[in-house]
Amino acid sequence: IEERAADASTPRAGPIPPSQRSDMVGSAEGVTEMAFDASVLRERDFRDTRRRIQLLARLPDIVAGSVDDEELLVRVSDTLLRATPSASAVAIVRANVPEPMGAGDEKPSNEHPSKMKVLHYDCRENGAQQHSVSSRLVTTALQRRESVLHLWETERNGGIEFTAAENVDWAFCVPLRSEACAGWAIYVAGSRALGSNWKELADDSATLADRLGDDVKFAEVVGSLISGIRQTSHFQQRHLAMRRFFAPVVLDALSGQDPQSWLQPRQCDLSVMFCDLRGFSRTSEMQSDQLLLLLEQVSAALGVMTRHILDTGGVIGDFHGDAAMGFWGWPIELQLSDPHSDLSASAHVVASVLAAARAAAGIRMDYAMGQTEFRCGIGIASGSAVAGRIGTVDQVKVTAFGPVVNLASRLEGLTKHFGVEVLMDHASASALQAWLGQDEFTEEPSPFRLRKLGRVRVAGMKIPVDVYQLVVPSGGTQDLTDSQIDAYEQGWDEFAKGDWDSAYQRLLELPAWDRPKDVLLRLILQHHRIAPSGWEGVLDFPK
Repeated sequence: IEERAADASTPRAGPIPPSQRSDMVGSAEGVTEMAFDASVLRERDFRDTRRRIQLLARLPDIVAGSVDDEELLVRVSDTLLRATPSASAVAIVRANVPEPMGAGDEKPSNEHPSKMKVLHYDCRENGAQQHSVSSRLVTTALQRRESVLHLWETERNGGIEFTAAENVDWAFCVPLRSEACAGWAIYVAGSRALGSNWKELADDSATLADRLGDDVKFAEVVGSLISGIRQTSHFQQRHLAMRRFFAPVVLDALSGQDPQSWLQPRQCDLSVMFCDLRGFSRTSEMQSDQLLLLLEQVSAALGVMTRHILDTGGVIGDFHGDAAMGFWGWPIELQLSDPHSDLSASAHVVASVLAAARAAAGIRMDYAMGQTEFRCGIGIASGSAVAGRIGTVDQVKVTAFGPVVNLASRLEGLTKHFGVEVLMDHASASALQAWLGQDEFTEEPSPFRLRKLGRVRVAGMKIPVDVYQLVVPSGGTQDLTDSQIDAYEQGWDEFAKGDWDSAYQRLLELPAWDRPKDVLLRLILQHHRIAPSGWEGVLDFPK
């Protein structure tokens, strides 16, 4: 038993005799406090079992029919008033309280909640004055995570002025135990004078507490139902929000797991893709007086990309105006169709290439049909990165971080210089080539082809990288043949070795519409077909 003073909003009563304090937490001058363990309440039988069961049977339909939180709280308060004859008022409150007590704590904190808001208040008599809600009772119940009852007597020492005015001599508080109802509690106050045949209990607080135990248990059941409904709604809303960024296969694999856990940043192998819309600046200048129409066109074009990211098990990482970023390999590892393949590490690379090829073909088709003014440039890079919930205390987002992310962004920018749709780094190209080399692709044409465009040093990076073009067939006259791809790669080898005259002759064999060769020819002509002194075989692309 702990002795402590009641706060100004808690009416006072005499203590219960020690012989009757079976579940009493504390008694101080003017107030008796009793806590109800949830497991004990579950074992307790209702006195009026038939009536309680009838109320509980109707409760799911009453509560589930609520269209929003406001209507839910109205229905819950009305149900509690009907189920508790001696209750004069019901309130649903939300409070910020100190941390719950640990096992070694001897008593709850006397601190009041920093903020307590009455979400809904209902009373039995229309127009009756609203009772004050005891902040100490709410704090104690939320801290203990147990239902707590306060008892007092209005006749003690001539009565207490404010309790007589409010006509209440008991109150209990039931905390709601779910993430979606953090800090929520049901507060019920009333008078024994309102209950039938309860007047004889005026001098028997222990018996009164036992009678009220039925009402506390019923309120616990109602609170569990509210918590369950709001938790389910919370999960549904979170699931819908995550569907915008995570593929269904990812969400299914993670169902039942705590998002706070798997969203934590961790290092893993990723394939990262950046997609930028070509022609945005020109189109925005032409449509400066129709910006909403421009936004719709950009959203539709980016929608082609994001749809294929999600369809291949990727994550939508970020948007930058007319560009989108996606990545594969987090929060779960993707698997190839053959579970026995030793190329499982290539799964996220293959997925990123599938998404890039399909998106490039889709945007290209829309452009050809006049449905959009945009083309696209896509960069893909693979390697180690940190993925998860990343940001500052003010703003966080699910994305990826690391040099491989920067490289993917730089490769996307290089698509403008080379005049191609999709570029990838050596790691991605090697993984794709290994996958294409499996037996299942040897009897029919490969769905993808790669062309090594050269060795480049991108802006902001010192180490040069080999870049490859993903040749996405268009079905038209400007599709590269295998011999043309070989001719370019031989021309590049000669160019890298410094034999610029031979490279020039070989590159001239390529069709006029092939843009990558122009990058090499331009540099060759600028130096009159002679490699400059100190030539390293690397193309520099400064910012």
